[in-house]
Amino acid sequence: MPVSEPVAGAATGSSAVPASRAVAVAVSPMELLRPESHLAELIAGFPQVELLLAADDSQPDPEDDLDQLGDELRSSAARLDLPGLALHRLGLANPLPVTAEGDLVAAMSELVGFDPEQGLYCLAPAPAPSDPALAVVERAVQRIARVYGIPLLRYRCLELAVVN
Repeated sequence: MPVSEPVAGAATGSSAVPASRAVAVAVSPMELLRPESHLAELIAGFPQVELLLAADDSQPDPEDDLDQLGDELRSSAARLDLPGLALHRLGLANPLPVTAEGDLVAAMSELVGFDPEQGLYCLAPAPAPSDPALAVVERAVQRIARVYGIPLLRYRCLELAVVN
């Protein structure tokens, strides 16, 4: 499935309602931290981004609060020079269980807020029906976009090529 490109003016301020903030979701920190991350590229276009990391590769079952991240992850994210980025960890098991949709919706709802402002976008991975974790995220972001009436911008995920 093709990846959606940002709508005219999204993250550039050239539309009637400039992009003011984004709520983003990633299965793991790798989507942000990997070289040439499309997610990081999109985040750079917004003045403020709340990024929800569904699972943390380094700690598969953390019991920390939503806003607590390890020093190593904070340090790695700081090197990306994204001053408006706020990281949040949900701490679900990796791979994401199919039952994680409700937890993702609840956490993203907190980040969106009760009455989202105009110019709010949701950044989400491009759908991948063959990946169960991304399918869970897809259902959650579709619910968030529908309930809050916010547009979805898709980022390309890490793709591994198999060489024969």
